[in-house]
Amino acid sequence: MMDSAPPVIDTLAHDVLFASDPQKQQSRQTIKELAGKHGIVLSSLYNMYRERARSPQQFPFTVPALNIRGLSFDFCRAILRAAIKQKVGAFIIELARSEMEYTDQRPDDIAAVALAAGIREGYTGFLFLQGDHYRINTQLGVDEEVRSLEKLIEESYAAGFFNVDIDASTTVDFSKSYAEDQQARNGEITAHLTRYIRRLGRDSNGAPLTIGGEIGEIGGRNSTAEDLHGFMSVFKSKLGNVEGISKVAVQTGTRHGGIPGPGGSVVKARLDFATLNELSRLAREEYGLAGAVQHGASTLPEELFGKFPDSGTAEIHLSTEFQNIIFHHPAFPEELREEIDAYVDQHYAKEHEPTETEEQFLYPHRKFAWGHFQKTIAELPSGVRQALAQSLEDKVAKLFWHLRVENTRDIVDRLVTLPLTAR
Repeated sequence: MMDSAPPVIDTLAHDVLFASDPQKQQSRQTIKELAGKHGIVLSSLYNMYRERARSPQQFPFTVPALNIRGLSFDFCRAILRAAIKQKVGAFIIELARSEMEYTDQRPDDIAAVALAAGIREGYTGFLFLQGDHYRINTQLGVDEEVRSLEKLIEESYAAGFFNVDIDASTTVDFSKSYAEDQQARNGEITAHLTRYIRRLGRDSNGAPLTIGGEIGEIGGRNSTAEDLHGFMSVFKSKLGNVEGISKVAVQTGTRHGGIPGPGGSVVKARLDFATLNELSRLAREEYGLAGAVQHGASTLPEELFGKFPDSGTAEIHLSTEFQNIIFHHPAFPEELREEIDAYVDQHYAKEHEPTETEEQFLYPHRKFAWGHFQKTIAELPSGVRQALAQSLEDKVAKLFWHLRVENTRDIVDRLVTLPLTAR
């Protein structure tokens, strides 16, 4: 329950995001110290994913990775309440590189907020934070982008993000004839950044960091076995004698946020579960990975989520539907929603295609308003935030059930045996 007089931890979480820099840093440090006393440990899923590759039948579930764009403290609390009630240990709280920019949140912000939420809800045990889509923007120059990702990886590691997904799939060149040539730059960059991460975490007290790669850009053509083989061939040849990746993201017919129809409702995606199943199997059997990772799935019909565990999917990333729940909730102030839409219309008008309806334009662009309205939304009346958080918790609870991660706390506690300590 949200109190009319918030406890100190609520104030600390608020300060992490919205106070001046000195106060932010002090609040982060206080939260980190309190989290240690409360038995909350940031760690990596590496050990569990390694065991999943060896004995997939022991892991009949798909790990949900939940992106925190806004209402961050309340949303993290909602996730952890659901996890406690359903005894879920296998779940991830994450933030994508692009989300860091347009939501005005950094890794150390989300780490502190997640830990504060854990303290507030009485959560104990392992908590997994992940850098999602650490992507190469080819328009900015590949070499420069690699250097930028190295800095971001260092920042993330220091914050306690011990799970990182590298996305160099933007460099794949399908104009070339052979899969290895198509995936050459992707495999090379992913190997370079994997070596960089391994050096960074060499002195960590525990399992290696969990690293993911990606073979097909979300929204592009569906991935194939040849894509996977081509990528892994290049990746392994460039990696050297260090530990590799644990999972690989593939494209199976989805798009980030879904595809809005003229009225704004999401068009039903044609997800290729056969491809997902085959690539997960090949990833495990031929390359010792936990399996395939599915992006862009949060807006899929609820009845489809049970098919991800059936197809051997190791991990699924979920984001846009949570934003939809917040912005379209009956309790969300109508005047604020109109202000958000006006902001998007004003700042992103050049991206409004002539063939799009207003709602088709607004749907994928509302996310860019988060940074500007982050504080306003975080400071909505407690009753409004409580209603929003309850709906988010209900959604997360359903996802946990469909993805079959209920009662996974014991398996996580057994396999994730040691904490990681950032230098």
